[in-house]
Amino acid sequence: MIAIIRFGGSNCDRDAERALAAMDIDAEIVWHEDGLPEDTTGVMLPGGFSYGDYLRAGATAARAPIMAEVREAAANGLPVLGVCNGAQIGSESSLTPGAFTTNESARFQCERVHVRVENADTRWTRAYEPGQVLELPIAHGEGRFEITDDALAALERDNRILFRYSEPDGTVSAAANPNGSKDSVAGILGDRENVAVMMPHPERAALADITSTDGRGILSGLV
Repeated sequence: MIAIIRFGGSNCDRDAERALAAMDIDAEIVWHEDGLPEDTTGVMLPGGFSYGDYLRAGATAARAPIMAEVREAAANGLPVLGVCNGAQIGSESSLTPGAFTTNESARFQCERVHVRVENADTRWTRAYEPGQVLELPIAHGEGRFEITDDALAALERDNRILFRYSEPDGTVSAAANPNGSKDSVAGILGDRENVAVMMPHPERAALADITSTDGRGILSGLV
């Protein structure tokens, strides 16, 4: 069962639950104070504005007791996916390197963007081809990925960059980078392949009767 963790202020947990249900993936929304269920086989940290983004986006949720369980689950090989606010929580929890901070525009941005698959040889991207371009929604005010040059070089060296913002034809450009993320990075792996975070919303691109289904391949990495 995939545990979708709900914190105070989460607002994409139901989106995630419905997207996974449409893919016949067993998932359940779990209130953070209740801890991970014994039958948890994967964890999703959904989007939203946990605790109003006070201090920093994701900072308070990252210190909730359940995150110790999530880190232990990740260390034991269970898949963990952080999306948007979940990505911020993941970075604040040291599940992944780098940080997500205020958009270059200093505005909340809600739009559809394109991302290019940088590494198609992971559980999160095996449904795609290298260089394939996906169309996914974003909805964030603090989505700009920042990381030191040395840490970015390590991500490159270890092939841990999953997605980069791009033009529809796959060209990476400043104009296609919606938030000013360093090196146009949109999603990365943690130290282990079973952990991934990303700012675009795959769960909002999973229902064919509403949007595209470009995000389904990413969500399938949870099982």
